[in-house]
Amino acid sequence: MNYVRRGAGKPLLLLHGIGGSWRSWQTILDDLAATRDVIAVDLPGFGNTPPLAGPVTIATLADAVTDFLKEHDLLGIDAVGSSMGARLVLELARRGGVLGAVVSLDPGGFWQGWEIPVFYYTLAVSVKLVRALQPVMPALTGNPVTRTLIYAQLSVHPWKVPAQVALDETRSFAHAPSFDELLRNLAYGEVQQGTPKGSISAPLVIGWGRQDRACRPSQSKLALEKFPDARLYWFDQCGHFPHWDQPAEAVRLILAATAGHDFSDAEISRRGPAATKSKAVSTVAVAAGGAALGFGTFWLLKKK
Repeated sequence: MNYVRRGAGKPLLLLHGIGGSWRSWQTILDDLAATRDVIAVDLPGFGNTPPLAGPVTIATLADAVTDFLKEHDLLGIDAVGSSMGARLVLELARRGGVLGAVVSLDPGGFWQGWEIPVFYYTLAVSVKLVRALQPVMPALTGNPVTRTLIYAQLSVHPWKVPAQVALDETRSFAHAPSFDELLRNLAYGEVQQGTPKGSISAPLVIGWGRQDRACRPSQSKLALEKFPDARLYWFDQCGHFPHWDQPAEAVRLILAATAGHDFSDAEISRRGPAATKSKAVSTVAVAAGGAALGFGTFWLLKKK
């Protein structure tokens, strides 16, 4: 399993979302490495790690991560996951004996009913567009306007996402051999199992962006029902990736939670006055991104 390791201190594992790689964490990696020994991996079938030989599911990925931790004598490591990786750290916490403290950022797998096909088809169309547009992607991600259209579903203010981070993410999406199989299994495969209250003794925090449009905030209710030992933390003015939209706040939450500190939400958020203008711009960005996705879907179907 390909990985990068930076910093010194107590080890901390980072697990990216579907389509991503260790580079998804670029916005906070160095800040975390200032006080922790950070290990950011490419999960099997993503980044520079070869695919699994068999089925690609949350269960088989959890097995692969467990094997990796055993190989490197890292069982019991604190861990942070994002999106699909956030569901993965919850699954590993549920199994017991694999991880220490856990921070799960906007976990997938808690959608129900109509949310399932919406998740599947919007992401399936998006990745087809990303693959088709790879030859011009450096120019698209380098421009704040087109970068906003590409990432409007995932970020509250995508024009602020660093161009290199946006480009790396689209390249990883486009070239991940396990993307399609894992996407279908996430949507229509195994249902995430929960744990009884009191079964997880290590700190467990689920962080959620209030403006998450990929995993809607209402899904947090089911996540807490399945993981009653978890504490829920809300990121304001934040989409699906807190480490992109609110990187400093995400770092504070991760360091406090994995250190076992008894923190208050106010200590982590340090929020100022509400950004009304930013919210208005975000709404326009979402509308534009939705229109672009609809046009892209029509274009692909017409081309096919």
